[in-house]
Amino acid sequence: MSNYYKNKIAVVTGAGSGIGRSIARLLASHGARVHCVDINLAAARAVATEIGNATAHQVNVTDAAALVALADAVYSADGRVDLLFNNAGIAHGGKIADSEVSDWKKLLDVNVMGVVHGIHAFLPRMQAQSGPAHIVNTASGAGLFATAGMGPYCASKHAVVGLSQVLAAELHGSHIAVTILCPGIVNTPILEAAQLRGEMIGRKKKTQAFYEKKGASPDKVAADALADIEKRKLFCLTPRAEVGVGWLAQRISPLLSQALMRKVMSKVLESG
Repeated sequence: MSNYYKNKIAVVTGAGSGIGRSIARLLASHGARVHCVDINLAAARAVATEIGNATAHQVNVTDAAALVALADAVYSADGRVDLLFNNAGIAHGGKIADSEVSDWKKLLDVNVMGVVHGIHAFLPRMQAQSGPAHIVNTASGAGLFATAGMGPYCASKHAVVGLSQVLAAELHGSHIAVTILCPGIVNTPILEAAQLRGEMIGRKKKTQAFYEKKGASPDKVAADALADIEKRKLFCLTPRAEVGVGWLAQRISPLLSQALMRKVMSKVLESG
């Protein structure tokens, strides 16, 4: 990787663990100054301390005012933001019939409105500054194709893909680019805080074991993301083979995609 990230100012939400932590680490290793943002302040501080040249912030992304306050703090300290990673998110597992209305509200509040709040807090200031900048919104492979048993999660991530494409279209020709990060199965602790319903409750350990055994490393996801950001790609599919096959199947035939995803979920549920 080139010196593209040297001296860049980056804001990463959900930086206390998983993909966010790996992104923060990799950015710092390439010379960026990182603002590590997480709802868990201790986790954010641990990452910031580890990587150096970083600041920890405790923010709940569902709080629009808190994101504005974060933007105030970052711009007061560094005067600009070159890279905004709207990465914070939560998971859900369970059939739609087993889910509750509160599940939908929570998923949409964090996964969708968290991204919206980040955009509204930072975009106007990023537009006012000079030089190239980048907004990265973390969606999912589940935002490109449907996966049974993940209705609220799929809906939230499809929304992130849609709003990000609109944002990219509106910013076309400007100094700000947009990348949609779409990971597949990744070995992260996201299931620890996931809301599980129905049969998924009893399958949590098996599902987590599958993620740990078959999931991609979050470091690999971070490396793919930074490589595609530098190339100003709209979509970052990672692992490329896994997510790419699912997306291609969806584009060819939604029925084919559903059959493929049923096989994948069957492997997940029968693992361990």
